[in-house]
Amino acid sequence: MTVAIVADSGSDLAPDQLSAGKIRQVPLTAAFDDRSYLSPDELTPEEFWRMLRAPNSPFPHTAAPSAGRFKRAFEEAFADGADGVVCVCLGDKLSATLRSAQLAKEMLPDRQIVVLDSRSASMAIGALAIRGARLAADGASTAEIADQLGRLRDSTTLYVALDSLDYLRKGGRISTARAAVGGLLSVKPIITVEDGLVIAADQPRTRAKARARLIELLTARPLDEIHFLSSPPAELLAFRDEVLARLPGPAPKLVTSELIGPVIGAHVGPGAYGAVLVLSK
Repeated sequence: MTVAIVADSGSDLAPDQLSAGKIRQVPLTAAFDDRSYLSPDELTPEEFWRMLRAPNSPFPHTAAPSAGRFKRAFEEAFADGADGVVCVCLGDKLSATLRSAQLAKEMLPDRQIVVLDSRSASMAIGALAIRGARLAADGASTAEIADQLGRLRDSTTLYVALDSLDYLRKGGRISTARAAVGGLLSVKPIITVEDGLVIAADQPRTRAKARARLIELLTARPLDEIHFLSSPPAELLAFRDEVLARLPGPAPKLVTSELIGPVIGAHVGPGAYGAVLVLSK
């Protein structure tokens, strides 16, 4: 059996990761005012950050893919010889993306398709897709891949330190009142995703305290994988090296460092950094 892995572009997977895993990507849309771009097909992460940090840049918005885009991706996978598809999507409570994928599945009732809610974002999706691609390459069935990714999802956690709550507020991911309080207190929040919702893991008052606390969170337990993330102008290399040096137990089997893309970047803003952890069993 041949199983195709599909992910949306909220996964922050790099082109080489998509290519290596033969992962098909369905793009979300990123927009500045009335100019919309399929991301990253028409707007790379590097281009997005240059536009966002330009003087007087408008606030970016994102939109979920249509069901038709997912349907085309599924049909292309079957046309290329796949017997089944496992599609990993942005968390249902964060985006309408999952619902579009589910609608596309319903349009192909005679095909074997599993749509999996990552319940998270960024490389928390990417880590599932990469593992799914490995399982598919090893000959696992659609049901076996879906089952193992569901278990992996439960041991995957995202932590990101933000420079500001403004982007989460403008994007509708936290309340205006919460963002206002955070701004008044000069909080440098560390966010995570819990039960599919963005919450504050901690609220340090300074960048230095946020960095120290984030390192504590990332190095609390042995890891199977760690995927580092950042948006300009955050400096990731020194941070990554310190985290890796302080991790308990054996070195992680997989370590990646990715630039946050337009879909997630529109909600976390410049200066964000952190990691997705896959815990050791």
